[in-house]
Amino acid sequence: MAGRSPARFLAPLALVAAAVALLLVLSNSRDTESTAQPAGVTSAAGNTATPASGKKQRKRRHRKVYTVKPGDTPSGIAEKTGVPLEDILALNPTLDPQTLAPGTKIRLRK
Repeated sequence: MAGRSPARFLAPLALVAAAVALLLVLSNSRDTESTAQPAGVTSAAGNTATPASGKKQRKRRHRKVYTVKPGDTPSGIAEKTGVPLEDILALNPTLDPQTLAPGTKIRLRK
């Protein structure tokens, strides 16, 4: 065992650590996706949002403007906000999906 490299023992440990890190990232991304759904939308698992018994359900406030976040696309914004893509494109004629930058304000309502 005198001639063996320490990398022989460290490589499998690094592989296991990378796999655990990947699983943690994937599980956290699934958690944020499931909590980012609007009220009343059914997830793939079949969970539905129901109001608490005995309490009035608040009306959801509809925003007039959306601020673009990194990774947003017009269709993704339409899905998040519940506004049809055609309405977003009609209200924002200069909107170019290829040059959509974080921080850009997009009109959602008149």
